[in-house]
Amino acid sequence: MSVIGYIRVSSNKQTNEHQRAEIKKFAKINNITITEWFEETISSRKPLSKRLLGKILSELKTGDVLIACEISRFGRSLLEIMRILEHCLSRDCNVWTIKENYRLGNDIQSKVLAFAFGLSAEIERNLISQRTKSAMNTLRARGQKLGRPNRASPQTWKLYRRRRSVVHMLRSGKSNRDIATEMEVNHETLRRFIKWLKALDKKDPQLRAFV
Repeated sequence: MSVIGYIRVSSNKQTNEHQRAEIKKFAKINNITITEWFEETISSRKPLSKRLLGKILSELKTGDVLIACEISRFGRSLLEIMRILEHCLSRDCNVWTIKENYRLGNDIQSKVLAFAFGLSAEIERNLISQRTKSAMNTLRARGQKLGRPNRASPQTWKLYRRRRSVVHMLRSGKSNRDIATEMEVNHETLRRFIKWLKALDKKDPQLRAFV
């Protein structure tokens, strides 16, 4: 069983010493030993997959204990925190927070608390959905067009100014990957541009030499 101390600060201007001291104090009072420390400096806005916490969660084993100073260290939104707690409980791991004094584990009290979190998360989802629908209805009533804006005209595309070079490389047998690298664009941008050139050629035979 591992007892993990998790520390997160949002920026380099913040210090993690306070959180470490709080966890150490908590461990001493409860006569437990922190076997692993994990610290990261990253905003909670970042996806979990890009945070060290994501790796920690994927490696949790039955009986492990994850300790943080407060539950907000795990995530910014209630929905994200709920997903993290659900993941831990599904693996029979314990989640403890010092500030809120949460002790989530495989017991009835924890399941009741998890249910309360889940209910709160569902209510939050519904409220967000209602606010979104209300805002969209207001915009429609004002006559504002919804949806994605129209794409910029081809003349504004980065590859448009270098279209002859692109055509020349295509005819010379260069791969799309090599062309994209030389043009300093991603593969999808190049694919869309080639598709546009071919469509343009079909519409106007005079432009056949272009593609």
